[in-house]
Amino acid sequence: MKKMWGEFKEFINKGNAMDLAVGVVIGGAFTAIVNSIVNDLIKPLLGIITGGVDFSELKIIIGDPTVENPAAFTYGNFIMAVISFILIALVVFFLVKGINKLRDAGKKKEEPAPEGPKEEPPTCPFCLEEVKEGATRCPHCGGAFEKPAEKKIIEA
Repeated sequence: MKKMWGEFKEFINKGNAMDLAVGVVIGGAFTAIVNSIVNDLIKPLLGIITGGVDFSELKIIIGDPTVENPAAFTYGNFIMAVISFILIALVVFFLVKGINKLRDAGKKKEEPAPEGPKEEPPTCPFCLEEVKEGATRCPHCGGAFEKPAEKKIIEA
C-alpha cells in the first residue's frame, strides 16, 4: 500500500498531472464561452436567416405510432448537432486566430542586424580546402603558398 501511495505522490507531483488539471478547468470555462457565443449570438441570427426553422423536431417513427412515446429516429437532432459543431468550430477558429494575432502584435519585431563585411576563412589556392590563418602549406594537398594564408573580407 505504501508503494502505491508513493507512486501516486510521484504521479501527482509530476508537472503533467497539474498541467492536465489546469487544461481541463480552463477548457471547461472556454467551452462555456464558446457555447454562449454560439447559442446566444449566432444561432438567433441563423434563425432569422432560415426563417426560424427548427430541425430538432424532424423524426421518423419506427415503432407503434399509437403508443405515447413511440421509437423514432430523431435525425433532426443529428442535423442540429452537426450545425452546432460547425458553428462551434468556426467560433473556436476565429477566437484562436484573434488571440494569435494579439499575441504576435505584442511581440517586439526584431530588426535584422545591419550586414557589414563578412570574413571567410582562408582556403588553399590549389585544392580549395580550408586552411588555418597564417599557414604556409596546405595540410590537405601539400601545396606551398607564396605568402601566409589570410582571411578574405567580403563586402556585403
